[in-house]
Amino acid sequence: MKVSTKKSNAPQHIASRDADLLRVVPYPIYRHAAPSGPWPWMNFDSETNHMINCDAPDQSSGWQGYPQNLFGNWTSEQVKQSKMFKTGSTNQSSTIYWMDVREPDGSFAKSDVGGKGDTTVVSAQNLDEFWELLQEQPPEDIRVRSLFVDNLTRPVLCMLGTKYTIEPFFFTSSINWIPSRYQEAPRQGKGDHITITLPFLRPEHKLGSPYTRPSSTDPEPWSLVTSTPIDTQASFSLHDGRMLFIDLLAIHMVRDVKENTIISYHPESTWNRTSAKHLHSLIQLVGESVYWKKIFHQSKDPTFLLLAILWYALYAWDESLDLLYRHVGELELQVLHLDNISLTHDLHVLEARLLYYQSLLHSFELSVKFIETTPNPAMDSRATGEERRHSDALMKKECKNLLDEIDRLERRRMMLSSRLKNAMELVFAIVNTEDSRRMQRFSYLTLVFLPAGFTAAIFTMNVEEINNGTQTLYHYAITTVLLMLLTIYIIVMLQKQNWVHRRQDTFLQRTMWPIHLLWRIILHIRHVWVQQYGRSPTFTHEHMA
Repeated sequence: MKVSTKKSNAPQHIASRDADLLRVVPYPIYRHAAPSGPWPWMNFDSETNHMINCDAPDQSSGWQGYPQNLFGNWTSEQVKQSKMFKTGSTNQSSTIYWMDVREPDGSFAKSDVGGKGDTTVVSAQNLDEFWELLQEQPPEDIRVRSLFVDNLTRPVLCMLGTKYTIEPFFFTSSINWIPSRYQEAPRQGKGDHITITLPFLRPEHKLGSPYTRPSSTDPEPWSLVTSTPIDTQASFSLHDGRMLFIDLLAIHMVRDVKENTIISYHPESTWNRTSAKHLHSLIQLVGESVYWKKIFHQSKDPTFLLLAILWYALYAWDESLDLLYRHVGELELQVLHLDNISLTHDLHVLEARLLYYQSLLHSFELSVKFIETTPNPAMDSRATGEERRHSDALMKKECKNLLDEIDRLERRRMMLSSRLKNAMELVFAIVNTEDSRRMQRFSYLTLVFLPAGFTAAIFTMNVEEINNGTQTLYHYAITTVLLMLLTIYIIVMLQKQNWVHRRQDTFLQRTMWPIHLLWRIILHIRHVWVQQYGRSPTFTHEHMA
């Protein structure tokens, strides 16, 4: 077996496509994920950032002054550091898809916001119109209103933040892809705000799907040079031509006695990200599920809609691990049938990604537990004591169902990781076995050269009994052959198992291996003779006569 050190061949169309379009999500800065951090987006190396802004929020500036109009501690330098407004530099318009869950039965319905349907396009020409639209009070029969935002521009960000009093951390965590989950402004009996930012793994939906050109706000392309570090957040090409991506769910929910609102942020680039339109259409289908219809009918808690949205991430995870299962199986086949040691590189890269996916699944688990342990304060006023207890029990049950599924995904990820480790151990075992065979073949050469060298050294000794002038080349050859045969005899005899004797043979039986070998040769010759002539090669009295 020849061990190759060439790089494993990836599909050419994948390699060329990755070189142009492969890019990573921003590296998350976890310390800026939640409002509990006392120094939001401050640069400790800069003296100017250490100046505390003690001024009260300037609400006279309207929505244009967000976030300073509501959160006076957010200075312009901190806003710049957080890159909160980087999304608005290239987009000319935002698209918002509306959806309502209505009372009293929790039915899903398309919104008719301002008499213009469930889709609103906000451009620079109709900013005032959109702001007036946000100020309108929704109908009283709406339990929760959802806004799915595509291409979040700076004006729309400021309007939504001002209208719903959203902490800037929601936008900074979403734009910078920082996993987070937190509650803010809790008011017993009135409501609160909760935020969940959840990166998750999602496969490419269709083989050979068209790709859009990266926008200026997308992460920079990742070089495919082999000397670069392993980037676990980059897109990953599979053997079947499909790819796995890191996608994002970024949801802010306002839970209130009078008005409940869900805002879903979607990254600006449509390149293999879940668009607002797509998620909007999927969540509408939740209202057609018999199981979820019963849930929304039994409980008035709008948080169940947020929980339903998280199921989208679970479906994406499940499909991704299905593809990884087949991918790992193909890698194992290559390890078993090929002699390419560079497969260890592919196995190690995938193992590094599985370790990163472990952290993402853990973040997913924490997000569901956060919903389970953060009850809606507004339910104290919206429901009776019995209804509240029934709703809380139903929430715990549904959270447990989702947590069980996440646990199943994690156990499957662990199984894939173990299979990769076994495959890597097999690769090294194959390499070590091949090295041992090389050393064994080298040792066989010594059977020829060692006796000859030993004989030559003896014959050249300046001893009269040995070197008396009568030795010839014939004597040298005879001595060398006898020593070689003796060496072969000793080596074969000392081996516990080889092509001559079996492992269970005793030492005495192994000493008789030349006789056993001669007997096997005779039996083989007899077998060949019988096959060719149809009789045993023995001489009878008739033949002798």
